[in-house]
Amino acid sequence: MSIRLYKAYTPGTRNRALSAFSEITTNKPEKSLLRKNHRKKGRNNRGVITIRHRGGGHKRRYRLIDFNRNKYNIEGTVVSIEYDPNRNARIALINYADGEKRYILHPNNITVGDKIISGSGASLNIGNTLPLEEIPLGTSIHNIELIPRKGGQIVRAAGTSAKILAKEGNYVTLRLPSKEVRLIRKECFATIGELSNNDAFLIQSGKAGRTRWLGKRPTVRGSVMNPCDHPHGGGEGRTPIGRSRPVTPWGKPALGIKTRKTKKASNAYILRRRA
Repeated sequence: MSIRLYKAYTPGTRNRALSAFSEITTNKPEKSLLRKNHRKKGRNNRGVITIRHRGGGHKRRYRLIDFNRNKYNIEGTVVSIEYDPNRNARIALINYADGEKRYILHPNNITVGDKIISGSGASLNIGNTLPLEEIPLGTSIHNIELIPRKGGQIVRAAGTSAKILAKEGNYVTLRLPSKEVRLIRKECFATIGELSNNDAFLIQSGKAGRTRWLGKRPTVRGSVMNPCDHPHGGGEGRTPIGRSRPVTPWGKPALGIKTRKTKKASNAYILRRRA
């Protein structure tokens, strides 16, 4: 993947850096794998805003992604590499030998015409899916299951991959993209290789309007609000927040406070916390 940079012809192009979409092979998605996508815009079932700064944006249709990769021992061929508006990774359309079509997350260096397969005993090629116990140490993997046969739940963002560090007993030790080191059951499946579009973190919209197209509304600092709107608000000019620590609009500690539950069951499987 490559990034397209713009000269400052207009204020909107001054800091713009967008994807060049050089790896995309078609702009027409597979109709049988499209679904309606109702976006909640930050509201709950009563219509009350529970998550701020969401709303608007371009209409999207959801692409059904095969996170389970449960077409065991059936060879598939990569038909196309496509853009997905619902994620920053690219997706690949797979045509299986039995005629079924599915979308998968596009691994890096997989091109149209390549073959993939999933299941125990599959070859160690990029894009193939195997149980963790069959993948060698030091291999880069993505789309990793946390619960056997539930489907991949972690390492699904563009350009990410995890590494297998050790195997002991019924568990495999992984280093995740966040640098967290944790144990996962050896029966869980994972896909070999890292995900494509690894320059996604370099993208800059260049103007507020492009961010609105993505469904993101403006964010305003609490210190510039009135005291009735935020605990940091009020005062003359650029006054301090007037508290011992930064807080949210509802008075809870913010900025650097860890929010993970202390009694979570999966704590026992985490060997080193993420940074």
